[in-house]
Amino acid sequence: MAPTTPTILGIDVLWVATILSGVAAFAVMVAIYAVTTSRDPMTKRVKALNDRREQLKAGITASTKRRAKLVQRNDTADRMRAVLQSLSVLQEEQVKAAQIKLLQAGIRSKEWAVAVIFGRLVMPIVFGGLALLWVYGTEGFADWSPLKKYMLVAGTFILSYKAPDLFLKNKITKRSDAIRKGLPDALDLLVICAEAGLTVDAAFHRVARELGRAYPELGEEFSLTAIELGFLTDRRQAFENLAMRVDLDAVKGVVTTMIQTEKYGTPLASALRVLSAEFRNERMMRAEEKAARLPAIMTVPLILFILPTLFVVILGPAACSIKDSLISGS
Repeated sequence: MAPTTPTILGIDVLWVATILSGVAAFAVMVAIYAVTTSRDPMTKRVKALNDRREQLKAGITASTKRRAKLVQRNDTADRMRAVLQSLSVLQEEQVKAAQIKLLQAGIRSKEWAVAVIFGRLVMPIVFGGLALLWVYGTEGFADWSPLKKYMLVAGTFILSYKAPDLFLKNKITKRSDAIRKGLPDALDLLVICAEAGLTVDAAFHRVARELGRAYPELGEEFSLTAIELGFLTDRRQAFENLAMRVDLDAVKGVVTTMIQTEKYGTPLASALRVLSAEFRNERMMRAEEKAARLPAIMTVPLILFILPTLFVVILGPAACSIKDSLISGS
């Protein structure tokens, strides 16, 4: 009698093990490639910011290629603005609010503010019209009740209208969380730079360069702030721009401290040291809160995924042995 390979629930164990080994080897190769080809995410951003600063100092608006892109982008934005103004749905307050959200999301181009407002107008018409045609113009939902059809169409209209705002809100949240993680380390480095005798501009440049690889979003904001401190006539405006670009109360507190030290000449290192200690305590409290919620969160994955796998690992060999014994006995 030919030897039979062990099976679990009718599936060949050796075949499954071969596939899993191949997947694991492919994942290892992908991880090695990602590690060996990783680049500094701050290099390109800082270079673009420095180039722009030099252009502003030299009185150059932009390079030829960049100017062509800006002209094309402005033409598109002007067309959308003209459509919105013809319909009397464009307000300057909406444009300014959209521009602030774009800055907080890390999108520097202000022309996208008109695109966001234009998307609020066009997307409900397009997707809502398609939903109306699909639900009421075809027989695709003939078995649905009128309430279900209405809920589907209304949900499509609402989601289409809210889609640009939800996209921006998601990007703002992710970016704010990334900046919040690196803010205590940045303040510690600012304290060291201040105690070493560096100016505020040089300190911001140094912190951006040191933390650019670990926290690229925070490094970008500090680099932009350092550049604005270098060429803006009002240094207070540079700090206020930083508070406007980052949707975090912690950053607003740092900006307030920096403005007060600039105005009254109070020691910068001591004030930043106190803020850094507070932010570290806050970060530790958030970590403890997440750790306290972990047992409740892990209950469902434990029941659905871990326990069945554990039963298969424990009882699988015994089931295979029992099956082989029954086959050989028969």
